[in-house]
Amino acid sequence: MWHTRTTRLLLAPGLAVLALAFLYPVAAALLAPSPDADGGLAGRLGALAADDHIWRATARTVRIAALTTGLCLLLGLPLGRLIARSPARRQALLLALALFPLLLSTVVRTYAWLVILGRTGLMSTVLTGLGLSDRPTQLLYTETAVVIGLTQLFTPLVVVTSYGAFSQVHPDLEAAARGLGASAGAAFRRIVLPLALPGILVGATLVFAGAVTAFTTPLLLGGARTPTLATLLYTYAGVSVDWRSAGAVALVMTGVVLAAAALAARASAKAVPS
Repeated sequence: MWHTRTTRLLLAPGLAVLALAFLYPVAAALLAPSPDADGGLAGRLGALAADDHIWRATARTVRIAALTTGLCLLLGLPLGRLIARSPARRQALLLALALFPLLLSTVVRTYAWLVILGRTGLMSTVLTGLGLSDRPTQLLYTETAVVIGLTQLFTPLVVVTSYGAFSQVHPDLEAAARGLGASAGAAFRRIVLPLALPGILVGATLVFAGAVTAFTTPLLLGGARTPTLATLLYTYAGVSVDWRSAGAVALVMTGVVLAAAALAARASAKAVPS
């Protein structure tokens, strides 16, 4: 009983901030009076549910977030494992190098990709020079550009979380598996990876949530051609000043993130040995 009461007291401040900073503004936006006779909240939500534009933006956002998460795991997991298995005196330096991109402004890094991915940029020049393209290639304002920018943005998160996850797996466990005849790949798949999976899923969830809610990178690299939920929310709130539509899009974004977090939590629970 004491433990439960203490837990509730510790959670109360965070829940109060969440309710004040998120739930109240969204509810106020959804319930705001409108001069249009749209049937109230239910009618407006029904109209939004039937809006193909919102569903296309939702599908695009989830697709971009999933691709970004996969690429970040592909790039970040080997780095995290390398740092975790490096000598202790080198780990701090390697972590600092891995986290250095986080010290730079998101806007600065995104503008760098504008130079690289433009029609006359480095990527187009390389593709043309290698004969892979007959004409200058415009990669900007595509989903590919957004995925590239978000992958560069969020890979350090996977490096940090996977480093922590692999550090919790004692090297002797892998050595014991190798001593019993398992190959290096088998020892990693059957021993190391299952034990580190909960921490890896935390990193994947952070990347997916960050990619779903990212605004600057999709706006600059995707433009109006590839709207995501975040840029659509900006359009409703800052351009058309449609607060109820903005609140509805915010709820959709939140639902997507919570669904991903729930799936990750379920997978993590199954991964933990009983």
